[in-house]
Amino acid sequence: MDENFKLVRSYQYSSEAQIFCGKLESEGVEVYLRDINTVDSNPIWSNAVGGVKIFVKSDDLEKANKILSDISQFSVNENNELIKCPNCGAEEIEMVTSIKDTKSLLAFVFSLLFVLMPFYSKHRYKCNKCKFEFN
Repeated sequence: MDENFKLVRSYQYSSEAQIFCGKLESEGVEVYLRDINTVDSNPIWSNAVGGVKIFVKSDDLEKANKILSDISQFSVNENNELIKCPNCGAEEIEMVTSIKDTKSLLAFVFSLLFVLMPFYSKHRYKCNKCKFEFN
């Protein structure tokens, strides 16, 4: 059996990585998380180190990719149904952080000037098909 580990996915936050790690482990796939302590120590470093990485054994790579691809990457409502775009009706909706309003923009600039974590951000849904943003 090949004991080499291969990268399956990378996530910006450790909480995301641990959710998907748990799913893989529940399906019998051995998982190794890398850079989790670095990102947990200082979340700003996440992009610098490439996020929290999930590795699996080479023999399980195809199985892991299949398991993770079956999980929807798009936003759902409280009834666990895919959210539909009010503009075009597509179900490929993601939650994004927006700094288009004045309060968000000022918070962003202030956090850059004083090297702080942003203390305010506005979350909106964005359609991947028509790029329409909505609440």
